[in-house]
Amino acid sequence: MGKIIISENVTLDGVVEDPTGDEGSVSWFTRIGDADRAAWAEVEHEEAVGAAALLMGRRTHAYFLHRGWASRTDEWADRLRALPKYVVSSSAVADAGWGEATVLAGDVVKEVAKLKEEVTGEIVVYGSGKLVPALLEHDLADELRLMIYPFVVGTGARLFPETSAVKPARLIGARPVGTALALLTYELVHP
Repeated sequence: MGKIIISENVTLDGVVEDPTGDEGSVSWFTRIGDADRAAWAEVEHEEAVGAAALLMGRRTHAYFLHRGWASRTDEWADRLRALPKYVVSSSAVADAGWGEATVLAGDVVKEVAKLKEEVTGEIVVYGSGKLVPALLEHDLADELRLMIYPFVVGTGARLFPETSAVKPARLIGARPVGTALALLTYELVHP
């Protein structure tokens, strides 16, 4: 059975939206130093090596395509290209050299529950601001991996929207990444 891992870059005040400022908001992702960025990339590569598949929304899939992941030539990019990709979308998604993606177009809860039954191992979710709330609300996510950036930005979409109930979690890991970042890992406790 698959395990859904939500892996996010997030500010101290919970913002996940537009970390690089590409959509006109304040850039916070690019404000860390080169050594911290290298440490972050190492953690992200380790996570990709341990993944069995990627699950994402259509916009996050398009983001990876347009940010050059199809043409990068490092081990991390090679691993991401090789992973099976599942994209929640009501329309087809482009390959553009980043590997074929399976579109999950039906009821998201049913499709993701079915995916968890079919895939063995970690199914990592990056970004996906519309998908993540659905996964949390319907108790489909199993773990949160939060890379915390030392900034309060005050504006932007937050990782955690309103939920219909309290979603308990248990801390299973905390470690510094470089000199500025922290990786917090929580197991979600389902009723």
